[in-house]
Amino acid sequence: MTEEIKKEETKEEAATPAKEADKEVEVPSKFKDIVEKVESMSVLELSELVKVLEEKFGVSAQAMAMAMPAGATATGGDDAADEDAPKNVELKTAGDQKIQVIKVIKEVLGLGLKDAKDMVDGAPVVVKEGVKSEEAEELKAKFEEAGATVEVK
Repeated sequence: MTEEIKKEETKEEAATPAKEADKEVEVPSKFKDIVEKVESMSVLELSELVKVLEEKFGVSAQAMAMAMPAGATATGGDDAADEDAPKNVELKTAGDQKIQVIKVIKEVLGLGLKDAKDMVDGAPVVVKEGVKSEEAEELKAKFEEAGATVEVK
């Protein structure tokens, strides 16, 4: 019994970033099994789950990130507003130098080797969402230098 508890504690510690380790969240009993399953998923599996939920329910997980910035008008059409709008960096293909692309993913997202490899293998996949134009272009340049095909949306 104590071995199971130790395994669970180890799994929770590995899945929880250091900043959030001190933060205690009360999960209602009706959601405990769902939360446990989500905690055990890899980044790639979570990405796939989000896509399935978006398609199933016709919603977007990016709704808040794509909200108009304060001061922008609804009839906008202003190029400056488009440039300031949050961008998504999407990895289309890894190209011939897959290992280099995995290294860039590890560097940019701070992932482990397995999660970074899974993400590259799952291309096309959104690498980063809601980033500024300058950061999106920097990321695109890094990925293209590594041999990947990247699109900024």
